[in-house]
Amino acid sequence: MTDNTTATGHLLGAADIRRIAADAGVSPTKKFGQNFVIDPGTVRRIVREAGVTNTDHVMEVGPGLGSLTLAILETGASMTAVEIDPPLAKRLPSTVAEFMPEAADRLKVVNRDALTVTPDNVPDFNNDESFTLVANLPYNVATPILLTLLERFDNLGSFLVMVQKEVADRLAAKPGSKIYGTPSVKLAWYGTAERVGTIGRNVFWPAPNVDSALVKFTRYAANDDANPAVGEAAPDRERVFQLIDAAFGQRRKTLHAALKHLVPAAAFEAAGIDPTRRGETLTITEFAALASAMTAHGEAA
Repeated sequence: MTDNTTATGHLLGAADIRRIAADAGVSPTKKFGQNFVIDPGTVRRIVREAGVTNTDHVMEVGPGLGSLTLAILETGASMTAVEIDPPLAKRLPSTVAEFMPEAADRLKVVNRDALTVTPDNVPDFNNDESFTLVANLPYNVATPILLTLLERFDNLGSFLVMVQKEVADRLAAKPGSKIYGTPSVKLAWYGTAERVGTIGRNVFWPAPNVDSALVKFTRYAANDDANPAVGEAAPDRERVFQLIDAAFGQRRKTLHAALKHLVPAAAFEAAGIDPTRRGETLTITEFAALASAMTAHGEAA
């Protein structure tokens, strides 16, 4: 196992980032939500929290100018970086060749929108029993990217992402809290998430007007009793997500009112769920039980 705390590779500082950006004719754009990390300590911390070792295969989304990419490669891991911006995707291999030439053959770059990535068009991970995602995600699309990749890649076993603090809080929120919502419960369908640290604004160029945080996620094992997607009565994911969307679409309403066109009264009773509760109080296990009961008792008329 590689010890990230003693790594000595040359990672990118502020001067490196600005020079590379100038050489490539690149300036951060709001369109792609680009804020480049200029602090080596921060990217090493991300990789350390992710637990990346030299035996891992890593997906990075939005590598930008390569700050986090180099920290991942420093561990000895192999990786595929998915970058939407063509000039950045073209530049990244040159940056690795300059700063960490011995790692160049462990990097593959794919110029693609992460929301369009599938096991067919990015087959790099198809032979892996499990792989991990490590990324500094654009704030505006972080949640859709995570849920889309988890849906499409059954072997995406874990992730460690840096996102806007508010997004991190929602992803890791538990039932009953004010910020528990659609992202929280949908992510819980796949596994468990927790916030594992905060990141200040001064480690970015340009500095964003919000703080960031790290979210660590571990996918349920197939035989985990907490996994709502397994078992004889396991419901269809799309049915569960339909219920979640409806319940949180009218957050202040009771389940009976919010789901009256979907769920018959008998299904609430069969699932052991009080229809006067609100969606924000339900766990993913309860949403799954309700979806299973709908299958047994039919949808509401």
